[in-house]
This record gives sequence, structure tokens and C-alpha cells, in this order.
Amino acid sequence: MTNTEQTLAPTDPRASFAQAVSTARAIVAEVRPAQLTLPTPCPEHDVRSLLGHMLIVFRRIEALGNGTDPMDMPDVVTGIADDAWPAAFEQAAHQVQAAWTDSAMLDRVMVLPWATAPGAAMLQMYTSELTVHTWDIAVATGQSVEWHEPTVQVAFRSALQALPSGDREAYFAEMAADPRFSPDLAVRPPFKNAVAVADSAPTIDRLVAWYGRRP
Repeated sequence: MTNTEQTLAPTDPRASFAQAVSTARAIVAEVRPAQLTLPTPCPEHDVRSLLGHMLIVFRRIEALGNGTDPMDMPDVVTGIADDAWPAAFEQAAHQVQAAWTDSAMLDRVMVLPWATAPGAAMLQMYTSELTVHTWDIAVATGQSVEWHEPTVQVAFRSALQALPSGDREAYFAEMAADPRFSPDLAVRPPFKNAVAVADSAPTIDRLVAWYGRRP
């Protein structure tokens, strides 16, 4: 997804996702092989594993666009050479772009185990996840990020709708009882409770705090 943000209206969710991809790729390009085993703010992943999970985000979005099952894949891509992550991200971005070329995808109702929504809302949700994981990688590898504020705002608004407030451990424990979900959700919820931050905090801080990170 290299030129999409230049050809789509700024309000098109594909443009926001493309900008999130651009930001992520800039951070991934600066990750050194020696940093791949560093821990990240996402406790179940080191840098290598989280990069592999971010590639799964791309593949799930591609699958939604192609009408295939986005959950019929592992949680992490493995087998990527230490110096091949930037190329893998570029290839994955182009595949997403190809799958979402048709604007009709934005209105098509799509289904995930935890959400049923039009394609536009799905893209916004994954824009949120990709942005948070870009922050995770940047923190883990000591990088500063030039955030695109309109895109971060899109990500934050989506996060407020997609992630519940309150006791998320109880929320995910209830989900774990549903056979559509992994029983691990009861003991390893994917998101911690939101962390309080000032309303005047930068939008990126409010976003990652809503995901349970401490900015």
C-alpha cells in the first residue's frame, strides 16, 4: 500500500490504513537484527514475534477483502530472515491494497468472531491495532515516531468502539466460554484494562492507554 494515501480521499478508511502502514514500515525498516529478541510492551511477544503478528494483521485484512476466512491462519508469521522484515511488510501491504481496490468492499458486511461490521469499520479497527503495535515496536527498539495525527485519531475512535471499558479480564473470560474463541482468553486476555491518562494527553498516548499500555 504505497500510493493509496495519495489517490484516495482523506476520509476514505483505506487512506488511513495506508498511512498507518507507511508509519509502521518506517519503524520496521530501522529494526536491527540484534533487537529482534528484545521484549515489547505487548507481554506475550518479543520484537520478532510481534513483527510476525503484525504480518498476520495484514493477512487477515487481505483475507477479508478476498472473502476468505481471516481466522484460518496462525497468530504469528514465522520463518522470516532477520534482514527480510521490511521486504515482507512491503509485499504484505501490496497484497492488502490489491484485495481492497474495489470501493464496494467498504460497504460489504464482514464477520469476525468478535465483530460483524462493514468493511470500512473493519479497516479502521485494524488501523487501530497496527498503530498500537507500531508504538510497541518503536518503544521496544528506542525509536521516535512521526505520527500522522488524523490517522491516530481514526485509530483512537475505533478503539473506543471496539474495546470495552471496565473489567476486561471478566469480558474475555466470558468470551472464552464461547467455542468460537480460544479458551486461553480466560487466562491470557489480549488486552489489559485501560490506563488512565489526561484528556489533554497526545492522541497516541490516549490510544495506547486504552489498549492497556502505559505511555
